[in-house]
Amino acid sequence: MSWKILVSDNLSDKGIEIFKKFSEFDVDVNTSLSPDDLKNCIGKYHGLVIRSATKVTKEIIEAADNLKVVGRAGIGLDNVDIPEASKKGIVVMNTPDGNVITTAEHAVSMMMALSRNIPQATASLKAGKWEKKTLKGREVFNKTLGIIGIGRIGGIVADRAKGLKMNVIAYDPFISPDNVSKAGVELVSFDDLLKRSDYISVHVPRSKDTLGLINKEIMLKMKKGAFLINCARGGIVVEKDLTDVIESGHLAGAALDVFEVEPPKDNPLVSLPQVICTPHLGASTTEAQDNVALSVVEQIVDYLKNGTITNAVNVPSLSGDLLIKLKPFITLAEKLGSLIAQITEGGLEEVEIEFVGEVSDFDTEPITIAMLKGLLTPAMKDDVNFINAIHLAKDRGIKVKKSRSEISDDYQSLINIRLKTSKETNMVGGTIIGKTRPRLVQINEYKIEAIPEGNLLLIDNFDKPGTVGAIGSILGKNSINISNMVLGHVPGSGMNIILANIDVLVSESVCREIDALENVQKVKRVEL
Repeated sequence: MSWKILVSDNLSDKGIEIFKKFSEFDVDVNTSLSPDDLKNCIGKYHGLVIRSATKVTKEIIEAADNLKVVGRAGIGLDNVDIPEASKKGIVVMNTPDGNVITTAEHAVSMMMALSRNIPQATASLKAGKWEKKTLKGREVFNKTLGIIGIGRIGGIVADRAKGLKMNVIAYDPFISPDNVSKAGVELVSFDDLLKRSDYISVHVPRSKDTLGLINKEIMLKMKKGAFLINCARGGIVVEKDLTDVIESGHLAGAALDVFEVEPPKDNPLVSLPQVICTPHLGASTTEAQDNVALSVVEQIVDYLKNGTITNAVNVPSLSGDLLIKLKPFITLAEKLGSLIAQITEGGLEEVEIEFVGEVSDFDTEPITIAMLKGLLTPAMKDDVNFINAIHLAKDRGIKVKKSRSEISDDYQSLINIRLKTSKETNMVGGTIIGKTRPRLVQINEYKIEAIPEGNLLLIDNFDKPGTVGAIGSILGKNSINISNMVLGHVPGSGMNIILANIDVLVSESVCREIDALENVQKVKRVEL
């Protein structure tokens, strides 16, 4: 069998050399394709290697008649339509470990350069000036670094900062305090981190919950004279607000490697003397680019030659026959894990997955891994996949329990998940209708039947007349269409839950408007 591979973004030559070692691989490198060009030629390729520039859209996937695998040399997969790839049976892989050290080191470098005015001093000296007094810096020794998101990259930043004798505190709602205290890091509330930190470094993925997370209100809660560093994703920091807060003198400056629009155009932040900027260089070192190129090519070769799947974000490593049997339950478990993570507040401590009925006779390990991937994805996004999910859960101190029961009163097969955090415990349950259709059938004590996909709105409310109508009016006023709505009720409790499938992700302002209704107790938005 001969495999045709297209490399459509810049890739280290070391990766290309691996392909060329195998006679059955025919590699084309073309990094100047327009979307139309890619659409017109993709049909003849079996593998596609990308970085961040190529957009693998629904239209590209529909034209990819022979495509078996998309490999991303790096972590982020915002540029790949993963649901469409999954529908077509295309494996999507990334390389989550190849550039974590490089990205962490860049954040520390930015902090040091910001503290000592190194870019400004370089420009000044090259312009023939000698401005020692105006470019006086500050030490990082004994200063407090606040890290927002203490995952793998944030953890490395913390380790390096401890080596610089800094005091390190962190905010991460998805991790338990015990797990970070071993590393000498104090887990604190968001407000506490803002008040105490001399430097704040952002290390969270871009998601519905982190988009616009660092806005003017948040920045004004930061210590006066503090610095902000963002080497994570553009859009997490509201750039106009950052401009205003720096110009007002409240913040001393910022270091940015990422922007809302890249490359930035007419962005006033770039021209501020208190701001240092780099063009998304977090993963741009020779070592990191070699690492991710080698990893992604080795993964693609191993998959196409041997059927071995590594670091896939949309399919576990299983034989074809077993995958056919388990895939509906794998999909269900991943959706349930993501759902319960998004409706439960607090650091994750313990999760239990219960297999009831016929599903208990299967090999449940792949289903458990899928649940863990779903559970961790809201917090970690593309960092988590079917290969590393169980290890990441262990690293974060999450206890994982499994149980089986052969008898189910209502369903042939049932999967129940119970999640305990530092704040609360929740339970969700799901089944398969027919042979392939996942259904959510329970949230805590409420029995419902809903399709676990798309944008959802979960509302806890008092069982009183007019509540549903009031909620519908708010959504209608904001041009948000309800495609489906189910109610769960426990007789005598006086409470309901409402689960609505909606066409778009509800904004925080709309959520607050619904939450302000007299009979509404809690509102959660969910993206599956």
